[in-house]
Amino acid sequence: MDGYDASIYERPSVTVDVVIFSLHNENLRVLLIQRKYEPYQGAWAIPGGFVQMNESLEEAARRELMEETAVSNVYLEQLFTFGEPNRDPRTRVITIAYIALVPHDAIQPQAGDDAAQADWFSVADLPDLAFDHQKIIDYALTRLRYKLEYTTVGFELLPDQFTLTDLQRAYELILGEQLDKRNFRNKIAAAEILEESGKMKQEGKGRPAKLYQYRQDAVAEVKTRRLFP
Repeated sequence: MDGYDASIYERPSVTVDVVIFSLHNENLRVLLIQRKYEPYQGAWAIPGGFVQMNESLEEAARRELMEETAVSNVYLEQLFTFGEPNRDPRTRVITIAYIALVPHDAIQPQAGDDAAQADWFSVADLPDLAFDHQKIIDYALTRLRYKLEYTTVGFELLPDQFTLTDLQRAYELILGEQLDKRNFRNKIAAAEILEESGKMKQEGKGRPAKLYQYRQDAVAEVKTRRLFP
């Protein structure tokens, strides 16, 4: 553009970071990578990296996920922008964080070129994290808990078919509190977001339990508003 000189302005770097949640062994877990290079070499961190000039933010997030963890085809939603001036010791870096939700058996994460290893950690027992990634995970967890009240986002963490017990336990693990069984089931029924799959699942020594699935024609927003006290 005539008369415009971009070189007169300082240019902060832009990165993307992805918080991936899953449920496994009675824990809400987050996927972390161990950094192979400085800064914070050997420390655990959220998967992420620098945005290239020719890609969108979401394209960058999905590329970094694939490169660092071999994870693809997951629910991905932009979370927040973190831009404290000193958050990265290398230079001024602004990061756009994303949140991803996956059933635990849907992916097999593997460390990529920029990671020494990739592994799942309980959100209740995280190692010391690089950069401001503890702050980002805390924010993501708060957002996830909030969204349970007005969307069906929690279903992204479950297999295609599940029992009502599976569903309630998933929500309890995310919320960090126990829910009254009768209350929970009444509110789920009133929300009209489930349908029976026609199949059963053996639960312990008791009677087989019905398997349910999310109704594809259900309205994802609002119908589950105030599902929990």
